[in-house]
Amino acid sequence: MSLIDRLDALDRAAFLALNGLHAPALDDLMWHISELQIWIPLYLFFLYLLRQRWGWRGLGIAVPVLALMIFTTDTGSVVLFKNTVQRLRPSHVAELQAHIHLLYAPDGTLYRGGSFGFVSSHASNHFGIAAFMMGVLGGRPAWAMAALLLWAALITYSRIYLGVHYPGDVLVGGAYGFVVGSLAVRLFRRLYLHQGQARP
Repeated sequence: MSLIDRLDALDRAAFLALNGLHAPALDDLMWHISELQIWIPLYLFFLYLLRQRWGWRGLGIAVPVLALMIFTTDTGSVVLFKNTVQRLRPSHVAELQAHIHLLYAPDGTLYRGGSFGFVSSHASNHFGIAAFMMGVLGGRPAWAMAALLLWAALITYSRIYLGVHYPGDVLVGGAYGFVVGSLAVRLFRRLYLHQGQARP
């Protein structure tokens, strides 16, 4: 068995163990955690924190940098990974169907996601946001780093709970997003400093 086959087998085993930790009381919670719309108030709060920390000028720079970052994490997770690797989501693997806990969407259809799942766009996007916010907040308040990482991890775990991603999908997606988010922090700081120097 090759290294890739061993890693795939380990990933499947970890997925089945984590996806198997389900309970009726958690189904609705994990479904909502995975929905992007529910986090809109938090996204707006992040913008408020940016303005508080960097002022209106900083917010004006951060918004387009964030937009570019999300475009990179979201589109990159599809173009660079999903469409290239073409690894089926566990919810689309025939031999796993009898062992996976899947949920029904509000429209009554079984939620399985798109065909390919490596990497998780949810993971890349939200770990990108977490990395960016950690960088621009500069460790203040002290609990922000742990809270942001826990938030991103919870969202990515919900994707495993819903049966549409392997742990490897979210780990690699999260790492990709974190790198992009960290680069976005550097871009933001450079633009902020350059604009400040350019003023008369």
